[in-house]
Amino acid sequence: MLSQQTIDVIQSTVPVLEVHGEAITRHFYQTLFTAHPELLNIFNHANQKQGRQQAALANMVYTAALHIDNLAAILPAVRQVAHKHRSLGIVPEQYAIVGTYLLQAIGDVLGEAATDEILAAWGDAYQVIADAFIGIEQDMYSEAANQTGGWDGFRTFKVAKKVQESELITSFYLIPEDGKSISSYKPGQYISIKIQPAGQEFTQIRQYTLSDAPGKPYYRISVKRESGGSDRPDGVISNYLHNHITEGSLVELSAPAGDFILDLEDPRPVVLLSGGAGITPMVSMLNTLVESDDQRSITFLHASPNGLSHAFRDHVDQLSQEHVNLNAHYCYTSPADSDLENELVYKRRYMDAAWLRQVIQEPDANYYLCGSVTFMRSVYAELLSIGVASDRIHYEFFGPKASLVPAAENV
Repeated sequence: MLSQQTIDVIQSTVPVLEVHGEAITRHFYQTLFTAHPELLNIFNHANQKQGRQQAALANMVYTAALHIDNLAAILPAVRQVAHKHRSLGIVPEQYAIVGTYLLQAIGDVLGEAATDEILAAWGDAYQVIADAFIGIEQDMYSEAANQTGGWDGFRTFKVAKKVQESELITSFYLIPEDGKSISSYKPGQYISIKIQPAGQEFTQIRQYTLSDAPGKPYYRISVKRESGGSDRPDGVISNYLHNHITEGSLVELSAPAGDFILDLEDPRPVVLLSGGAGITPMVSMLNTLVESDDQRSITFLHASPNGLSHAFRDHVDQLSQEHVNLNAHYCYTSPADSDLENELVYKRRYMDAAWLRQVIQEPDANYYLCGSVTFMRSVYAELLSIGVASDRIHYEFFGPKASLVPAAENV
């Protein structure tokens, strides 16, 4: 437990962290990787280059300081990050390393403002928060290893089948090399895949959503080829999977993880909203619902540039023909000529409030949302504008956590 004096000191640093948080985390990662380059085997290098990891950590530190007198308030966020840590293979010993360099970064960036009292308080607070992560993650490791078909760490899988779903997305069907059973998962969860591309100094770990219903003898991931641009490089692992991983290739996987999951107990209608590669957890959820003969109303909404980039369209269309409780609608922002032939279905528009009111027949539903941060921010705001309660909207970020609401509202 933290003393009241420590809590008061931590809370006094909240305004400073709001201003200097990202400078602290940028400096933290620089010094951490200089001293411990082996940790580059774990961290996503692309997220580092784009600043997403630094921003996510800064927000986590700020939130911890803001709620230091009631850490139970941040437990949902802790559990979400703990799922990712378990999937990556983070171990307790690494928390001591991180703590050392985080405190050093606070001191280096704040200079004389980082008094001995402030650094001591943050040292105490960090240990309490680290212990919470370690405890939760140890339970997750035990659960992953001890369930039927489960395992600890990474396990070798073989690519049984590789299927192109669109011009950008390819599915990989993965079966265990040892021929033994695999653990089940909840629709919406992901696995981590560990690869060391030829010529690369470090291993690369990426997390990909499982894109089929559980209960199969394989795991399926559906990977978008990430092409870079002026603001980001090409995706190292997505391109490697597309270009070099073939049927018969071996890869290393950690057991399924994640807390963005379909609630199968709540009888309310379900609305699945996705953009681009965000369709992958939605297909897992949709397949689970129809395969279990769930009779609740299902609305499937997907946004894509056009039909060429739209994965699983034929599959979803077939399901909508077979199940009267399923309605599917798509938004194409740059439709191809072939898309315009069916103008009643494929519209040149975004998921705005007017369109959402038109296609969602039962608004008293649970909403599941996934896609790019820009897409989700837009759709989240539109859902709120048509009266959907925020606690009915469940969402998943690909990569480090961000915010779907303006900073002024996210405090």
